[in-house]
Amino acid sequence: MFLIFGLRTSVSRSGVVAMVCPHCGNHAAQVITKRSTRFSVFFVPLIPIRARYVRQCSFCGTEYVIPKHEAQRLPVG
Repeated sequence: MFLIFGLRTSVSRSGVVAMVCPHCGNHAAQVITKRSTRFSVFFVPLIPIRARYVRQCSFCGTEYVIPKHEAQRLPVG
């Protein structure tokens, strides 16, 4: 019997907010995404391992991990 297991990460886009990037200093669109990692057996995601929110600058491409409460309070549009 074979047991196929592993980790699977799904990425969902939460929205876009316009703000100043701390890296490049430009006022540009910041894309907010949620990355969820789950343990899967036979390609079925079962147990959530980690969820994190990332903000990426559309001008320079730099990514910042942000806390969940900050991602939820940003006025996305």
